Amino acid sequence: MMSSPAGHAPRSAGRLVAVGAGLAALAVLLWAVGMTVWQPLTEPVGPWSERLPDAHTYWARDLRFLALMAVVSGLVLAGGGRRGWTLRAVLLGGGALAADVAVDRADPTGPGATVSLVVLGWLAVALTAASAVRRDAAPGRDRAVLAGLSVVAAVLALVAVLTRAPTDREPELGPAALMTGLLLLALTVAAALAAAPGRGRARIAVAVGVAVVGGVGLPLVRLVGPADRLPPAAVLGAVLLVGVTVLTRPWPGGRPAWRRYALLVPVTLVVPLALLSGALLASAVLGLGAPLTGLAGNSPIAGSDALPSLAGLLAGLGTALLLAGVTRRPAAPPRCVAGTTASTAGRTGRTGSPPTGSGRRR
Repeated sequence: MMSSPAGHAPRSAGRLVAVGAGLAALAVLLWAVGMTVWQPLTEPVGPWSERLPDAHTYWARDLRFLALMAVVSGLVLAGGGRRGWTLRAVLLGGGALAADVAVDRADPTGPGATVSLVVLGWLAVALTAASAVRRDAAPGRDRAVLAGLSVVAAVLALVAVLTRAPTDREPELGPAALMTGLLLLALTVAAALAAAPGRGRARIAVAVGVAVVGGVGLPLVRLVGPADRLPPAAVLGAVLLVGVTVLTRPWPGGRPAWRRYALLVPVTLVVPLALLSGALLASAVLGLGAPLTGLAGNSPIAGSDALPSLAGLLAGLGTALLLAGVTRRPAAPPRCVAGTTASTAGRTGRTGSPPTGSGRRR
């Protein structure tokens, strides 16, 4: 775990808490709208009945689950990836999933229900953050966790814009998927900046470039027909993942080793969508969504109730672990004197100069 430079920790930590908590609050708002506005469209009384024989009938549920993952991600970001914050954020995510199923069963609709859910969600986020602040007084941030978070959020943003419906002509689906994807993109860039080992104009320029590419690319992917979205999504994912990897890794000599990072392009083109496809297949075969559908009081669809949101989370975690392993470089031991490293000094007893009074001849 690396701490912030002396004299800058309080201000930096305050900014991080504000950004992370703000993005978590926006995710709560998105979740509440998904529950009270978008979910009724997929109910049997809605215009696009969930009894249609298609796995994509549950698009509102998947976007809500992605919003809940954004809430957890925002809290992890607010705490700088530290263990206490991360644990409480994950526990809140588990409780929020149970609450989502219970609220879905109650079928709330209307502005009043939306406001009530937003207030309750904000209260849960505030209490979780306050509990973490009281119990976790450790300074600094865990940059490895934040780097992994940026990768996971990038993959989830792709899952959001790839979300489909039975006809893919529902007017609410496009804006809902795009808003969810852009929120996750904001978390991607914020987490990557928080994980960056340094600051400077060059890193800020890379972050702005990632944000611009994502802000333009996500709507473009959404504009493509459902059957043709995977190739542009793969290209966009590669750009985002290489960009956040560049941001979160050290730059020897003050500039990124572009040739080395270019080798990641084939990996980031194939791996995320391959992991997503495998996780989706396993989710569909195991019918992981069916219990949630039943508990929510909705009509199950035999053999096709997958969970793309869960598959995206697993794909994101797998991609993060892979990129961390591929880009990890052993740190050079600090040099004590010319030609002598710390490890050599430890073996020979030399630490730069002989200790005073050692009796060694100069």
